[in-house]
Amino acid sequence: MKNVLKNALFGLTALACFASCHKHNPVTPEVFYDEADQMGRPAINTVFIKAPDKDKFNVTIPSVMAATFGSEMKSSLLGLNPGYTTNLLGLNADQFIGVLSTDVLNAATTGPTTFYDGTHVLTGRALADDVIDVELHLVFGGPDGSANPGLTSDHVDANDVPFLPEFPYLAQPH
Repeated sequence: MKNVLKNALFGLTALACFASCHKHNPVTPEVFYDEADQMGRPAINTVFIKAPDKDKFNVTIPSVMAATFGSEMKSSLLGLNPGYTTNLLGLNADQFIGVLSTDVLNAATTGPTTFYDGTHVLTGRALADDVIDVELHLVFGGPDGSANPGLTSDHVDANDVPFLPEFPYLAQPH
């Protein structure tokens, strides 16, 4: 019985030491996060922000993006399309950049979710939305979308593999 008590006492002491050491010197793995691109709206940073400012744009909170990058973005817009007046949405350069400079993806809680379907504008983004063509139309298409027809499409009209009709919706890789 004496040996059993002795072994139990030794075991409890060892356990207490281990717990005490572990408690005072926890092993915490280092966790790193990397914000690579906000990309609420695809291609905004790529097209409208100059190379030295791209990383800064990616870490700027949306509420100050317009004040910080609006002027640079308007310069880029007018550099790409010096004849820009208004776009398909009726937005002049200042209004259009005001919309684009806050790089967030809106989401409709009622009604269709779409980047642009002819009626609904920036109410979200469906997987099959041709976002780049919409953006090209808004930059180059003029007031009715027909100006500069050679610049209003990337000619990629669908995903290379059909999307799934139910969750997870994304096409299988191939």
